[in-house]
Parts: sequence; structure tokens; C-alpha cells
Amino acid sequence: MKKDMEKIDEIIKEALTREEAEFYEELEELNLFEKLGDVFKGKMGWLVIIMNIVSLTAVGFAVYCAIQLFNTENTNELIRWSLGVLFSALMVSMLKLYVWMQMDKNDILREIKRVEFQLSVIAKKSDQ
Repeated sequence: MKKDMEKIDEIIKEALTREEAEFYEELEELNLFEKLGDVFKGKMGWLVIIMNIVSLTAVGFAVYCAIQLFNTENTNELIRWSLGVLFSALMVSMLKLYVWMQMDKNDILREIKRVEFQLSVIAKKSDQ
């Protein structure tokens, strides 16, 4: 399947003009760090920055709660500090899940652009 996709990509590239080929190359799949960087560059990049700051704060709070958890002997305090650790871990996981969903959304948009581009090339060739 992968070799078929590479063949199709080569056929498309051969049929494109130089400018179209450069645009098509920009739509190639990105590695993990490039995808993460794109999340920060988008329209909601400011929100992702704030969410990362909140996430780091939650990690710090979880560490503080864990230290207090191991230093207490009272049962009620054990429950409170363990709930603090649990709440912080849940908060961090939900914030990270949002970032991963944004990365997935960007991947889907990139693939839709590739399909649109391929369809426009096919339409252009069929008109000639």
C-alpha cells in the first residue's frame, strides 16, 4: 500500500508545474516536533501557551501534594493530599489530550488540502 501511494505521489509530481510541485511538497507529512510546533503557530496558539503554563503549574502542584502525602500520618490529610495529586494528574492529562487533538486536526486538514489539490490538478488536466 505504501509503495502504491509513493507511485501515485510521483505521478502527480511529474504532472505538476514547478510552483504546483513546491506547494504539494509543503503538504507532506510532518514529524512529531513539527506537528507540535504547528499547534503553537495556529490561531489558537495563545491558548495552547496558556494551557502549557497551567499544565506546568498543575505538575508542580501534584509534586507538592505528593510530598505532603508522604509526610503526613493523619488519614483525613492523606485523603486530601491524594485527591490533590489525582486532580492535578487528571488536569494535566486533559490538557495534553487537547494538544494531541489539535495535532490530529491539523493532520486531517493537511490531508484534505492534499486531496483538494489532487482533484484540482486532475480537473485542470481533464479540461485540456
